[in-house]
Amino acid sequence: MALEVTQLCKDYPTRSGPLAILRNATLQLEHGDALAVMGPSGSGKSTLLHILGTLDRPTSGSVRLDGKDPFALPEQELADFRNRHIGFVFQDHHLLPQCSVLENVLIPTVVAHAGGDTEQWARELLKRVGLSDRLDHRPAELSGGERQRVAVARALVQRPALLLADEPTGNLDRRTAQHVGQLLLDLHLQEQTMLVVVTHSAELAKRFPRQLEMADGSLQAMEAP
Repeated sequence: MALEVTQLCKDYPTRSGPLAILRNATLQLEHGDALAVMGPSGSGKSTLLHILGTLDRPTSGSVRLDGKDPFALPEQELADFRNRHIGFVFQDHHLLPQCSVLENVLIPTVVAHAGGDTEQWARELLKRVGLSDRLDHRPAELSGGERQRVAVARALVQRPALLLADEPTGNLDRRTAQHVGQLLLDLHLQEQTMLVVVTHSAELAKRFPRQLEMADGSLQAMEAP
């Protein structure tokens, strides 16, 4: 499985004409790669991640996952593709408050009508993130770091080829952020997913074997400090 992004551009219409957010962004990831993308607010990091996750469409350029162009699929097939192959961790955990920890992790499998050992796998993931004793708790009963760990488990429950994280430690204190960041890297290695994290945190980015910077809508190698 590989991710190939070529000459990706994204414009948004404004009264004064198109506003270019991405300009010819290009990158490649192979099975098991991990990449951190840094850049200031408004530089296009989240836009890039949303396009990689097929939540938004590019103005031009191409995204191919395992040689397939997901944007060529009809909307329902695209939604199914996203659910099967891409996992998401956002800055805000987006857990359903009325559901238990285990139910929240299982939500992607319910959408996909997955059967088999899905609940057993969800329990295993929650054990790996240190929450095996919190399965029946609701999100309001958890700390911020615990809620984000639930979100990480949920992102992995479909065994995605591509794991995307948008400022996953942005709302956490430094110690908790370190723990969640390391957890993402550990689980990525265990499951051999491709991992892309966009972050403001230089501390998190330096843990990654590969770092790029978003500048003027393009991806560039990080400058040495």
